[in-house]
Amino acid sequence: MSISSGEKFRSLSAAEFFYRNKEIAGFSNPVRAIYQAVRELVENALDAADSHGILPVIKVSIDSDVVPERPDIYLISVEDNGIGIPPDNIPQAFAQLLYSSKYVLRQTRGMFGLGAKMAVLYGQLTTGKPVEVISSTINSSRIYIFRLSIDVKENRPVILYKASLRKESDWHGTIVKLFLEGDWNRAKPKIYEYLKRTAIIAPYASIVFKDPSNNIVYFERSTTLMPKPPREVKPHPQGVDMELFKMLIQSSTTKTLKEFLVKEFQGIGEVTANSIINTVKLDPLKDPRNLTAEDIELLVKTLKAYDNFKPPRADHLSYLGEEIIKTGLKSILKPEFVAAKTRRPRVYEGHAFIVEAGIAYGGDIPPAEEPILLRFANKIPLLYDESSDVTWKVIEPKSGTIKWDIYEIKWPSPLVVLVHICSTKVPYKGVGKESIADVPEVEKEVENCIRDVARELKAYIVRRRKEFEEAEKAVSIVKYIPDIASSLAKITNESSHESIANMLMDLVLKKFKNVKIKGVGDVVLSVE
Repeated sequence: MSISSGEKFRSLSAAEFFYRNKEIAGFSNPVRAIYQAVRELVENALDAADSHGILPVIKVSIDSDVVPERPDIYLISVEDNGIGIPPDNIPQAFAQLLYSSKYVLRQTRGMFGLGAKMAVLYGQLTTGKPVEVISSTINSSRIYIFRLSIDVKENRPVILYKASLRKESDWHGTIVKLFLEGDWNRAKPKIYEYLKRTAIIAPYASIVFKDPSNNIVYFERSTTLMPKPPREVKPHPQGVDMELFKMLIQSSTTKTLKEFLVKEFQGIGEVTANSIINTVKLDPLKDPRNLTAEDIELLVKTLKAYDNFKPPRADHLSYLGEEIIKTGLKSILKPEFVAAKTRRPRVYEGHAFIVEAGIAYGGDIPPAEEPILLRFANKIPLLYDESSDVTWKVIEPKSGTIKWDIYEIKWPSPLVVLVHICSTKVPYKGVGKESIADVPEVEKEVENCIRDVARELKAYIVRRRKEFEEAEKAVSIVKYIPDIASSLAKITNESSHESIANMLMDLVLKKFKNVKIKGVGDVVLSVE
């Protein structure tokens, strides 16, 4: 059988690939697309501020009736007060797929340099309209305005309009405006839930949202405490494969193999470098650019098998911390009890990760037959594919590894469980980044972290139960005080039984220290 000479072969640009396969980036239909666009733009806006130590102020609006003949087209606008984008980088940052400042070993909300550009691409293919970007960097004297589209064939930006204005204020940040085809009515619950969860995970942010009906929701900043910004670090040797090793060689300025190992990796000093080089029997003075494929393969295998490396540092991770988690849960959910825990950094496949968990109980939380789960990865709320996520596998009441009755939880119960995983390599199940795979190391940390906060909840429930039991005893005694005082007054010939009643009340107060008694027959639990 011969191959037809009519077969045609050609390559696709990144833009054309995602144009043809927009579903894998979350833009599968008008409902998901409008949610995904809001999410991607808000995440970029938050990263532009809090990753640089700026308390975020985020303004989001969705407008309808922007194209009279197309009621399904919406205008999405997101403004931040971040560091801004240099004008030379704006076209590529918004109109060239897989171009990003995030391709370094440092935690950011986005990972692929794809999200905002996919929103622009989806808007372009459904409306034909360009994206408008307005930005000014800190200390710049000018504001820059661009209208951009994407050349899908070549994956490059097309600048349709460019201007700059003299800045009359000290404003800095970025405003992005794009048109897209969407379905607001069906996407509305998800978008509101996304913003609510963002306010929980980032209580240090001020977020204003205006929907197509001109309803305005304001999530007020409830703390000025911010997570530590992440710092770029070098790769850990146990997390390196052959291709990354080759790329490090190409970008390195080192002259010898020993210098390369010491300078391009974390956790390798001169002694460790000598040990590795002796193991592979290579010349320490050899130029790393002259390494053969066999040399590189042997080095990578040796690095992965070497068991004396220190664990990866967590400087490149930006975890929230227990106070921020508790503040977010309290300010939005108004619970009766909150607890939070941040675990120490752990490692999987040479990559550091941190798991944090929070529990909120009672108060304004409605009882349910299972926990309300709030999932986050690198501070991003995950709203889809909950049942396939590793955390649900841990907390699910019927088959999960955590048995809630051990922690005094009986269903239905007003319980919210928050789990945040941060890493430069979150093990997502797909490009849509909505579900985390059940990697054993991650699953164990999630379980242990939830158990930590669940134990605090158990202690609180047991303590409250004892207080209620004391209150019931106090009520039983106090309601008889008037009759007992009257009888004792007659026996002792006292003219008034009030002094006897007061003495008996003092005795009750000393006995039941955790109960507040406003008056005879009026008993309430202590709020302490």
